Amino acid sequence: MRCDVAVIGGGPAGLAAAIAARERGARHVLVIERAEELGGILPQCIHNGFGVEVFGEDLTGPTYAQRYIDRALEMGIEPLLDTMVLDLTPHRRIVATNARDGVLEIEAGAIVLAMGCRERTRGALAIPGTRPAGVYTAGTAQRLVNMEGYMPGERFVILGSGDIGMIMARRLTFEGARVERVLEIQPFISGLMRNYVQCLQDFDIPLQLSHTVVDIRGDRRVEAVVSAEVDAEWRPIPGTEEVIPCDTLLLSVGLIPENELSRQAGVRLDRATGGPVVDERFQTSVPGIFAAGNVVHVYDLVDDVSRSGERAGSAAAEFALGRREEPSRRVKLRPGENIRYIVPQMLNPESLHQGRQRLQMRVRRPIERPVSLRVEADGEVVLRRRLRYVRPGEMVSLTLPESIYPQVREAEELWVSVEERGG
Repeated sequence: MRCDVAVIGGGPAGLAAAIAARERGARHVLVIERAEELGGILPQCIHNGFGVEVFGEDLTGPTYAQRYIDRALEMGIEPLLDTMVLDLTPHRRIVATNARDGVLEIEAGAIVLAMGCRERTRGALAIPGTRPAGVYTAGTAQRLVNMEGYMPGERFVILGSGDIGMIMARRLTFEGARVERVLEIQPFISGLMRNYVQCLQDFDIPLQLSHTVVDIRGDRRVEAVVSAEVDAEWRPIPGTEEVIPCDTLLLSVGLIPENELSRQAGVRLDRATGGPVVDERFQTSVPGIFAAGNVVHVYDLVDDVSRSGERAGSAAAEFALGRREEPSRRVKLRPGENIRYIVPQMLNPESLHQGRQRLQMRVRRPIERPVSLRVEADGEVVLRRRLRYVRPGEMVSLTLPESIYPQVREAEELWVSVEERGG
């Protein structure tokens, strides 16, 4: 089988990429999805808060996904559901399999990686204790409650203040469960402030920062967890232990981009994000292979996930149709003071003539007072932007205007830093 653009993953990034590729002129666009339905994680996200930026409406996850699914099918985009990709080569050759067609070999003019991310499990955390039933990731519990109609427990402790964990604290409370505590090892929340306010504060669910689980107790079923305060190095402080009776422990301790296929194709990965190194078109280090959404880095908002898919899909179509030449040079984007990472990691300086370029980044530590983002091109300050605050759980966006092109066009590196005094 041959296609113009193959998209691996049928979530919000993949659907947006497929639609954009079709709109750019790609005739045969294929979406390969290992699940039995399109939409990715969105069908289980029945709360609202989706689509405010893209559609100008406050939608639930299933409604947001359905709009993209309907549009994709109307445009004649071909979905391959219940299909697992087994291999991906740097030459854009895909080997996949499903129960209907057996083994499929697909040659694509361009590929968009949109595999999303997965949750960290107990095994990744190495929490001591017994191995009873009643330990779930927050996303698994969300699917059980919202799609399967099954309550995984009655008394919960949630480890981690990620967005899914806080949203599930509220959801479980709606269903009559008791959430005893939310524990966060960092001295600050790891999710959005709006979820902390709407999901924890509004429902009087206690949050303990700088705390973690040091033991799980129970035989067949969780009976209690032992929490403890941690020091600056995340080491439990002796004497601060507390036994919290519960029958279920939910883990909301971070997401990992799904990049096994990226590695197979020889795509270069960023240690900080766990995802591919990309340029402003979301092209990876392998020509013709693009990436979008949470496979690149974990976004806060699904609207931004879809926008990344649009850019990747448009660029993939242009590559497949031979409409765009590779740039002669790229500027490297480097994280400076209090910046953990920046996406994209590379930028064609000539792209500033084609419109303002948007950078997204996360800070290492929160600063709850006015700060200034500073951009330097080979040591020369070319841009400053003032922000009211910065938080690790909230993505920072910075738009590079066309006006800085003269200082950037010959630069080797752009450094982005946070000035704590506000500039």
